[in-house]
Amino acid sequence: MKCRTCGKKASVNMRQHKLALCKEHYLEWLPAQVERFIQKYRMFAHDEKILVAVSGGKDSLSLWDILHYLGYQADGLYICLGIDSSTSLGASGGADYSAESQRLAEQFAAGHGLKLHIVNVQEQTGKTIPEWAEASLRGRGKPCSVCGLVKRHVMNRIARDLGYDVLATGHNLDDEAAVLFGNTLTWSGEYLLRQGPVLPATSGLARKVKPLFRLYEREMLAYALLRGIEYIYDECPFALGSTSIYYKELLNKLENDRPGAKLAFYLSFLEARKKGLFAEQEQVQQELHPCPNCGQPTSAPGLCSFCRMVKH
Repeated sequence: MKCRTCGKKASVNMRQHKLALCKEHYLEWLPAQVERFIQKYRMFAHDEKILVAVSGGKDSLSLWDILHYLGYQADGLYICLGIDSSTSLGASGGADYSAESQRLAEQFAAGHGLKLHIVNVQEQTGKTIPEWAEASLRGRGKPCSVCGLVKRHVMNRIARDLGYDVLATGHNLDDEAAVLFGNTLTWSGEYLLRQGPVLPATSGLARKVKPLFRLYEREMLAYALLRGIEYIYDECPFALGSTSIYYKELLNKLENDRPGAKLAFYLSFLEARKKGLFAEQEQVQQELHPCPNCGQPTSAPGLCSFCRMVKH
């Protein structure tokens, strides 16, 4: 397989795009695609302050790398969840997962001269994520829902308190397609309404964007490897057996037989929503009000979900 641009041996072959590129031209092509998506979906401008949620994984570190390369004002936020070999929930393979993730995020920031904010959940709330999962009925013994709640709260708070215009996450197409697949199976209208590459800012909440949402996980893996970005290879130990991974496996089978199926599935959803698929739900969205304890917007009566969890 030869590079379409220069004719040299290709390093990456993208069947879904019918495109093969060498290392040099792939590392030019992918950031250009991200810039095109940023502009097309009006995610942010060069004069806005961007906070990138980094986990130490390939997608978030690659996103930060790309935004830096493109000249955007992007700082990082790492949230230490306290997931390691001492967890009492019995997950295997998680030895020092959070510590290693943090090390890689700090290493990347130092190597590129970038600012990284670090928030330690245990120091902020008194418990690690696994401990909160055990203590909270919301967790029911599994930390994923608690983890999502805590991360959303921390990301929103840091973006608000430090004056960032935009909160960017490294969700790729595989992530988005799997979530969409799960929400479609149950027709979860409330979740479908909120899914998309851009979630506009509201009172007290920064705009949320996903610049990698049209890029396959395999494309992001190739970028990280070709750029020499050191990242944590292991999945979160608690993700083992999760429905999201199962949905990804199903979609990968479809993609293998029909290259481009995942992209078509997700883009068709965005087009249907644009044409008013969820018009009725949009008219009856719940109003938000500030949580009396932390000040973050919530639709719940009284305290927000995070403050209720911590309080109890």
